Amino acid sequence: MLSPVLYRGRNAIKRTFAASQMVYRLPLLISILACAILPVIVPVSPSLATEKKMTDTTQLESTYGFAETVQRLCSTLESKGLTIFAAIDQRAAAQSVGLDMPPTTLIVYGNPKGGTPLMLVAPDFALELPLKLLVREDASGKTLVLYTPAAALEGLHGLPAGMAAKLGAAEPLIAAAVSAGK
Repeated sequence: MLSPVLYRGRNAIKRTFAASQMVYRLPLLISILACAILPVIVPVSPSLATEKKMTDTTQLESTYGFAETVQRLCSTLESKGLTIFAAIDQRAAAQSVGLDMPPTTLIVYGNPKGGTPLMLVAPDFALELPLKLLVREDASGKTLVLYTPAAALEGLHGLPAGMAAKLGAAEPLIAAAVSAGK
């Protein structure tokens, strides 16, 4: 049989152990509750939310050959006051390191007068500017022109609603430049 003193000692040990377990469980419980309640109390800002995916692209098939398509796009955009900042011959770049790829040119264009106000309102929108056109030849020899339409840029990087539409003015020009008879 256990003595009464020892018996009281075991109960004291049990109470101490239970109290120490509560000390470890309490922070865990608080953390779990905070994770469950915090999103309800503190709304996530749009910049912290998942960014809109840039999967929307427009693809046009040109009625012209590759070189003529690149030339027509550059001259059309420049004739309407847009600046061609660069025309990057990606095929030539690949060939310079001993690789080959079909004809591919990235045209970087824009208008600082139009783009700067967008970047002032939403500085991170500068990642999308200047605008780009990809001209490439596919395996069957067709010349394709790809770009991200203004509608897909709406709200990206905190840009206020309706402002991306200003970038869409070049889209009909691009379509006309790659279509015969226009």
